[in-house]
Amino acid sequence: MARSSGRSEPPSPLTLEVPAAAAASRLDQFLALNLPQYSRARLQRWLKAGLVQVNGVPRPPSHRVRQGDRLLLTVPPPEPSPLAAQALPLDIVYEDRDLIVVNKPPGVVVHPGAGHRQGTLLNALLHHCPDLKEIGDQSRPGLVHRLDKDTSGLLVAAKTALAHAALVRQFQERRVEKRYLALVWGRLPAPVGEITGEIGRHPTQRRKMSARPRRGKEAVTGWRVLRELPGPLTLVELTPKTGRTHQLRVHLASLGRPVAGDVAYGGGAARLKGSPALRGLPLPRQMLHAASLSFTHPRSGEPVGWEAPLPEDFWSVLKFIEGFA
Repeated sequence: MARSSGRSEPPSPLTLEVPAAAAASRLDQFLALNLPQYSRARLQRWLKAGLVQVNGVPRPPSHRVRQGDRLLLTVPPPEPSPLAAQALPLDIVYEDRDLIVVNKPPGVVVHPGAGHRQGTLLNALLHHCPDLKEIGDQSRPGLVHRLDKDTSGLLVAAKTALAHAALVRQFQERRVEKRYLALVWGRLPAPVGEITGEIGRHPTQRRKMSARPRRGKEAVTGWRVLRELPGPLTLVELTPKTGRTHQLRVHLASLGRPVAGDVAYGGGAARLKGSPALRGLPLPRQMLHAASLSFTHPRSGEPVGWEAPLPEDFWSVLKFIEGFA
């Protein structure tokens, strides 16, 4: 694929009118709800810089808006991301002027953070699409969702402001359809079902999430059993209705059916001690794969979707198990 060319034009001033339903809302909350293409932190900076006017007068974040108020936001030129571009391999499934869909291999971190400053998927995307660094939040330019390091599969990034705004809104409105394949320990309670419950930070282990948090957010995961295997292990299809951090892994662990290979949530190799027939089973990582992704294309308005086959390490595990040889 050819790289994108040309630089993004700064957005024109944005105008909004406050409807009756939003009367008495805080200005920062109203903006966050109606401008999902911008992070809350960015909107706060613009408010404090006086870039948001209400009826021609700059107002603070705490200002209460009234029905009929006219808001004018002067968006400053985009701030280029300081992240490094690196010539790293990319498995590109689809690309056009607005977006790029890649098949992420297991073991690759999606974006730089503590302990992973380089060598991430985002570093590779910035090399392939130089203009990406001006799209969205400069700490994670172009990204509208993520996958865990050891989860493989499909991920989309936005290459234009139009695509970024549209995809962020579709994710927020739960109109993006995702399907995962997972190998889990044990048997599910029914062939088809749904897991519901809040997910939030673990009360004591802050790097983990929990289905019993002090404060959490609603999370919904659908499942369908594909095949029951020796072990016992079960191959399942998962369809998340929400997008919480570690959602699928936490929900399955809450049922006592953790993802095979998921050390953090109880699915690690220690489980093999109870299954002599599976002695020597390779579990290089959590057996979780983002197999399909579909949404409405931000420019054409047409439905689009892609599928990614299971990676070799996942197939190796299945072939090891009796019945998959």
